Amino acid sequence: MKRLLSALVLILLVQPAFSQTRFIEVSKVNPSYFAFSDGSTYIPIGINMINPSGRNGRNADSAFAEIEHWMKNLSENGGNYIRVWLSQSFWDIETKAGVYDEEKAKRIDSFISMARKYHLRIKLTLEHFRSITLEENPQEWATKFAYHKSNGGPLDSIAQYLSTPQGQKLFLDKLDFYQKRYGSDTLFFGWELWNEMNAVKGAEDEIFWQWNEKMLKALKEKFPHNLAMQSLGSFDGDYAKPLYERLMKMPGNEVAQVHRYLDLGAPMEICHAPMDVITASAVKDLQAYHASKPILVAETGAVEPKHAGPSKYYPKDTAGILLHDILFAPFFTGAAGTGMSWHWESYVDKNNLWYHYGRFNEAIKGVDPVRDKLVPGFTETDMFRIYTLKGQNTSLVWVREKSSDWQNELEKGLPAKVVSKATLKLPAKAKFVDVYDPWTNEHIKVKTNGTSIVLPDFRRSVVIRINN
Repeated sequence: MKRLLSALVLILLVQPAFSQTRFIEVSKVNPSYFAFSDGSTYIPIGINMINPSGRNGRNADSAFAEIEHWMKNLSENGGNYIRVWLSQSFWDIETKAGVYDEEKAKRIDSFISMARKYHLRIKLTLEHFRSITLEENPQEWATKFAYHKSNGGPLDSIAQYLSTPQGQKLFLDKLDFYQKRYGSDTLFFGWELWNEMNAVKGAEDEIFWQWNEKMLKALKEKFPHNLAMQSLGSFDGDYAKPLYERLMKMPGNEVAQVHRYLDLGAPMEICHAPMDVITASAVKDLQAYHASKPILVAETGAVEPKHAGPSKYYPKDTAGILLHDILFAPFFTGAAGTGMSWHWESYVDKNNLWYHYGRFNEAIKGVDPVRDKLVPGFTETDMFRIYTLKGQNTSLVWVREKSSDWQNELEKGLPAKVVSKATLKLPAKAKFVDVYDPWTNEHIKVKTNGTSIVLPDFRRSVVIRINN
């Protein structure tokens, strides 16, 4: 392990800087998107990569070999973004309240080094616990036992963590540790206070919001050149609407993030819909708040009812129809990047679906949503859902055939049908258009009659590029 860590730290020191002088920020030209500090557009294309799999959690060498496999596959297919939970047990530096484990910190160093090698920007999530006792919350994975008085900590409850000077000091001291160790690294997409913090007991209190306002400010002061953000739990019911609206409009929260899953146990009917509808609707819900911030579908995927585990449909989805929609639908609805899948190991890697990232990259190659001033639009026919990004110079149209959804393909086992000789009206005039089939990775140049085209035969979806 020491040899591996030494090698990875060496990579950190000698790896050629792929953009050492460019931080990621909200675009000054169009706040719906991200940009590097030199003004060029950055489109996050990535996945959650929270921790190594359970089978490798106790073996650091195996864990890093597995993580490198994931990073390499993502990077080789054009991915440029990952998210990690610094509080997950494999990385967690704080095994005792206020005491930091140098060996765990070196693991984080190695993760950062490896991400730099593969040109992957990192979103670093600082905390994820929901209680400090099992009496408050029975989920052991979400309990920070070290903070409780019975384990040498200063606190009796999660409420004390949020509201007392001793509790707040634990968080601020950890910020200081990371600031001194890493600073505002250009590799970092940004820092996230917490994973789904409304799952913390007491989130309905004003203390919760005061804590967030204070810590977002502190986070930005510590890392002034990195984005600061916060996340809430899955937007799967009406109860979440006021929470999301308040957080999206909070001044210190620089990124409008949303989590939404295919979950047949969710109270919101939209969470039972086809995957493109689920993720697109999440973007539209945040757009309705008019917060003038980039939107990211930061967590999504398919789960058993009420998040009981990964979806039973994953083993059947060897073609990646769910991942395809996760990647395409948010961006074509006006989000700043792809949707970010959960289940990086049990779905994306297990089914070897990394190539879908390459297909998304191919579909948008050369397109700059800020330069081209892309405006999202949507229309629907009996056969298609049509997602449009209309620009001054280039327009993109993602045509999604309706019947090839999870219910038909994964639940009923029906093959995706061939769409033949379908006519489509174009959002802009052109003599020729490029039709890209992301399922076959083929481009076809198609002549138009000026305002419409006859699509070549395809299954599931195609992307049309119109050069105005």
